[in-house]
Amino acid sequence: QVQLVESGGGLVQPGGSLRLSCVASTNNFHSYSMGWYRQAPGKQRVLVARFRASGTTDYLDAVKGRFAISRDNAKNTVYLQMNNLKPEDTAVYYCNARNTQTATNAFGQGTQVTVSS
Repeated sequence: QVQLVESGGGLVQPGGSLRLSCVASTNNFHSYSMGWYRQAPGKQRVLVARFRASGTTDYLDAVKGRFAISRDNAKNTVYLQMNNLKPEDTAVYYCNARNTQTATNAFGQGTQVTVSS
């Protein structure tokens, strides 16, 4: 089972930026579709951004134009660059690794992002 460790969360003012990182412990990082989810207090976990198996990307409508997902296969790392952050972006952000061939759907422990003045 792949292990995922997120970092980069914190407290930021509205309009600020953060970059989240997620390192995966696996020898087959390239075989995983990677993504980011978030869960705000009292709400369900939702998909924020992801790479499809084809390499194309999907984004939550609320973050389009502000967030960007990227990956570095040489470092087993996926990133989420978050710009122009808003208070409604406050949530715990989770890294996700999915591989349909191995029926893997793993999440990290999460990193807290708080947007507040």
